[in-house]
Amino acid sequence: MSWFRRQNNRPKKPTESRDLPDGVWTKCENCSEILYFKELERNLHVCPKCGNHFRIRSHKYVEILTDPGTFQETNANVVSKDPLKFKDSKKYTDRVKDAVKKTGMNEAIVTGTARLDELPVVLGVMDFAFIGGSMASAVGEKIARSLKLCLERKEPMILVSASGGARMMEGILSLMQMAKTSVLLARLRNERIPYISILTHPTTGGVTASFASLGDVILAEPGALIGFAGPRVIKETVAQELPEGFQRSEFLMKHGFLDRITPRSELKQTVGNILRVFHDGVNASSHAGIAFRPRTSVPLSEHDPVPLSDHDSFGASEGGNGSMPILELPDPDGSTTT
Repeated sequence: MSWFRRQNNRPKKPTESRDLPDGVWTKCENCSEILYFKELERNLHVCPKCGNHFRIRSHKYVEILTDPGTFQETNANVVSKDPLKFKDSKKYTDRVKDAVKKTGMNEAIVTGTARLDELPVVLGVMDFAFIGGSMASAVGEKIARSLKLCLERKEPMILVSASGGARMMEGILSLMQMAKTSVLLARLRNERIPYISILTHPTTGGVTASFASLGDVILAEPGALIGFAGPRVIKETVAQELPEGFQRSEFLMKHGFLDRITPRSELKQTVGNILRVFHDGVNASSHAGIAFRPRTSVPLSEHDPVPLSDHDSFGASEGGNGSMPILELPDPDGSTTT
């Protein structure tokens, strides 16, 4: 009878699991949701469950912000040298070569000209994948050349930041880029040419301390880490618990460091509306739903003032005093944020 027969109690072989190809699924770092990668791509790499903005490459921002087929790269061959012959666990030149091979870029920023909502713009987008988006001398030079192009063509500058700060393998040469870019932004300001700074995750160090924080309008993606030193360093220095959400874009918005937090899906429309205010002047405010009031222009120094340009296509035409508008951006609930 069957109940007297010896039963085979040996463990059964586990069924072979099917290996899914890489890039099919990914996990949200914020809510741990398992996401279908193609669906995530269609959603501009924003988690549909919690709204977490995944870090994306520079070419993706170019696609998001510019009109199709209008982007023309500039200064692609500008690269950093190694004047300090720097070496830690690896030669600096080898690190750069590895980054070029990994990313397909020559430096941590791509610059060019394009159209955004049919308006001509000069665009720069930093890429965190290239040595943490660090600001090397070549990065500062590419930004400087882009700003000079803005001055020549009287076109607005849009700069998307994603960086861990200055590239310290270049020492003081990397830190000098803070001054170089800031001086040219002051000239841009005095020519009444708009500069829109877009901060993404993360934007820290010398980049935050210079051109990223000098925009006429400063936008940021939700949840982006923005600051100079990291929260761990600050916590150890002050020996205190930091507030919840410290150095995130929502915290900075609350304390007046940002003009608006803009989801990735709204970036192009928001920037386009702002540019039309600058381009069309007061008459565009009703069209874009944006109000503004004048702000006086600041010379480079009281001893070396920069004369204002007579060109007024991107300036505030009201008053003729070289003013730049401060924007009041409408929130979805109808209120305004200055």
